[in-house]
Amino acid sequence: MKLRVPFAVAGRQGFTLPEILIAMAVFGLVIGGILSAHVFGLRMLQYNQTKLTATEWSRNNFGKITSEIHGCNSVQVGVITNGSFAALLDGEVQSGDGLLIYPTTSTNHFIVYFLNHADQTFRRTTEEPGSALVLADGVTNDVAFTARDLSGNVLTNSQNNRVIHVVLEFFKPELFLQSANYYKLETSVTRRALQ
Repeated sequence: MKLRVPFAVAGRQGFTLPEILIAMAVFGLVIGGILSAHVFGLRMLQYNQTKLTATEWSRNNFGKITSEIHGCNSVQVGVITNGSFAALLDGEVQSGDGLLIYPTTSTNHFIVYFLNHADQTFRRTTEEPGSALVLADGVTNDVAFTARDLSGNVLTNSQNNRVIHVVLEFFKPELFLQSANYYKLETSVTRRALQ
């Protein structure tokens, strides 16, 4: 009995060393390109996620401040000293680090937005003890609230038809795979029901 070896198996030969080296080099370049594209995509995701987070925060919190000022009974710009709000008097430039909002005619119910310079945070509190919430950190500006007229000039009195201008500047330091960022958010709001 004679064994026959099929022609396809008998004619097959292995790869030569140069062919294997070229195939491995091409394969390495393809894998390197795929990995670099993946890392680039991760960096862009991180970059865009940071921007989208800041945008979402500003939309939510500035929307809340805006609606509270729109519907309030009165609003005052002032400064925070030793944890208490001091409203600015007529004759003083109406710029400060605190904003006092009275939603109703009762002065027992209030909302205060303020900058805490000690830890660079932007906070919101109400008349209830222990209700202070940190809304943002990394705030770098000293003056966040100004009362202006309709032309944008800063007022020196507490006239009824003033516009409250809010400015917040943030600095986020460089983190792993994330560059340092600077944000500046501004809005101007006035009360709807003027007396």
